[in-house]
Amino acid sequence: MSDKLIIFDTTLRDGEQSPGASMTKDEKVRIAKSLERMHVDIIEAGFPIASVGDFESVQAVANTVTESRVCGLARALDNDIDRAGEALKGANASRIHTFIATSPIHMKMKLRMEPDQVIENAVKAVKRARRYTDDVEFSPEDAGRSESDFLCRILEAVIDAGATTLNIPDTVGYNLPHQFGQLIYDLRERIPNSDKAIFSVHCHNDLGLAVANSLSAVLNGAPQVECTINGLGERAGNAALEELVMAVRTRQDMFSCDTNIDTTQILAASRLVSGITGFVVQPNKAIVGANAFAHESGIHQDGVLKSRETYEIMRAEDVGWNTNRMVLGKHSGRNAFRTRLEELGIEFESEKDLNIAFRRFKELADKKHEVFDEDLQALVSDTIPLENERVRLISLKVCSETGEIPVALVTLIVDDEEKQIEMAGSGPVDAAFRAIEDIVQSNTELQLYSVNNITSGTDSQGEVNVRLEKGGRIVSGQGADTDIVIASAKAYINALNKILVPVDRAHPQV
Repeated sequence: MSDKLIIFDTTLRDGEQSPGASMTKDEKVRIAKSLERMHVDIIEAGFPIASVGDFESVQAVANTVTESRVCGLARALDNDIDRAGEALKGANASRIHTFIATSPIHMKMKLRMEPDQVIENAVKAVKRARRYTDDVEFSPEDAGRSESDFLCRILEAVIDAGATTLNIPDTVGYNLPHQFGQLIYDLRERIPNSDKAIFSVHCHNDLGLAVANSLSAVLNGAPQVECTINGLGERAGNAALEELVMAVRTRQDMFSCDTNIDTTQILAASRLVSGITGFVVQPNKAIVGANAFAHESGIHQDGVLKSRETYEIMRAEDVGWNTNRMVLGKHSGRNAFRTRLEELGIEFESEKDLNIAFRRFKELADKKHEVFDEDLQALVSDTIPLENERVRLISLKVCSETGEIPVALVTLIVDDEEKQIEMAGSGPVDAAFRAIEDIVQSNTELQLYSVNNITSGTDSQGEVNVRLEKGGRIVSGQGADTDIVIASAKAYINALNKILVPVDRAHPQV
């Protein structure tokens, strides 16, 4: 087994398939830069055939990232592969990841193909992908429920066709750790030409076993794992990058390999992905949760004070907690602001955008005594405008007092026309949302409304996440402000701007 464990991050592709987690091109580039700083080996940037927007996003990531290899997903179809090849043309190092289903239920019910047809299509796809790159990954979709003999046949054939990486996905999170590890061991032993390809695994978390299954596969000879930041992904998500990396790094007594990941960048990446997608990290989440290194029990506190190792198996600093933390205030200058953003991996395309962000920073610093990194990340996300932004908040005035019905006066610009209305509601946020909806007439349904404090203290910014649904399509919106009602209005408008842009987008597994 190789001493290096290859990290293949699919936050931008599989992670984005979480309902409501779609990202803009600029947001994908920001996350890709964060992954590159972390030294992720391969970044799966998206599914280029899905839509024009997806193609442009993959292309933008390919043209931006220089240190990590950039990958595009393609079904075993000519048009998919050609589109991926075109999107990746500008990449410093590229990979095409093609796949076809191999489980009996998928072949019969979804593909409506015989096994021999599936093998024929897989081989054809790999050969076509080799026209664009010498780095081709093949996945037998739903391998976790596929027949072992058939897996051996198709994998042997695609290696002969030129596949350099074989990814074994537990697509529906069905396997148990010992079972999945044994599958990897058996495939490596039984396939005659298995030494000519790298084995990889891609595990879903439907039974909460994605990380355990992935680690079992690594112990059985898989030198690549596919994962996402915060375990983001469809249904219950994917294997979490931060958990995989730290498990291997912490248990070197069990693993004869390690990653190249700069673990001090993990927390920053986690917060960036959470802020962009609106998927809040639970406090007790391993590695990146707010309580991951917190101790309330008196016995625990006493032990940690005497020797950290009594209750902590990792150092908080190793994953980015409390490192390089610079507190800015209203007297901080433009250079200090720019420098801290660069250290956080945040860059602006123009001086104009930087000036807008700095002005908002000064406004925030007047409201808060200290501005922390988390505030800066939220501020920047709030500053960067969405493409095709149709709705903008101009002003919001709310009257709320005991015994009276709250009223909100909202002024918006919708498609370059200023509109104003006053509405009552059961609370100040409800009144504001009713007013915005009365102006925009989006006919959406509010599925989720949540508020979290970004930092501690009563002057903390509130970060609001809103999820809207219309016609089966779900989008998330985020907003931050020291005033919760204003943050709520920003989040609602952010979501509206996303759902008002029509999207005709294919799903890779359809």
